[in-house]
Amino acid sequence: MITIRPETAEDYAAIREVTLLAFGQEKEARLVEDLRHLSDFIPELSLVAVRAEHVIGHILFSPMVIETEKGEVPALSLAPMSVRPECQNEGVGSQLVREGLKRCRSLGHEVVVVVGHPDYYPRFGFSSARAKRLEAPFEVPDEAFLVLELTPGALAGIAGVIKYPPPYNI
Repeated sequence: MITIRPETAEDYAAIREVTLLAFGQEKEARLVEDLRHLSDFIPELSLVAVRAEHVIGHILFSPMVIETEKGEVPALSLAPMSVRPECQNEGVGSQLVREGLKRCRSLGHEVVVVVGHPDYYPRFGFSSARAKRLEAPFEVPDEAFLVLELTPGALAGIAGVIKYPPPYNI
């Protein structure tokens, strides 16, 4: 049985380990740690998947904005999401995404952006961000740049460029 819950300080080392194992490099583990230090960090949206009292997965939703001609529109970034390699393909990631999106909605957030696998995220309702008139601040293939309107029509009349918080610039 898997439990999805917000992270605690006691989970930090396990989250780092899961992230390192899943990505095979330091970059994403450092990103999680740096995002925790931002003033607008939302602890309720840094979730762990726990099985038999061990952290086997983690997902993080962080505040970001869409820069438009009329000003900034708030959004969330889904990144990173990691699952221990030996626990992958067991539905852990799907449980993290579903529970995370549910919590995002319950907190009143309206838009989530992800740069991710085009065969994975559409099953949760993500679709082309460029089709919604959004641009990334870096090169990314159309099929990997995705967005989800948690509130239908949240992006109506919006066009702009995603602005990630500084920790993403590593």
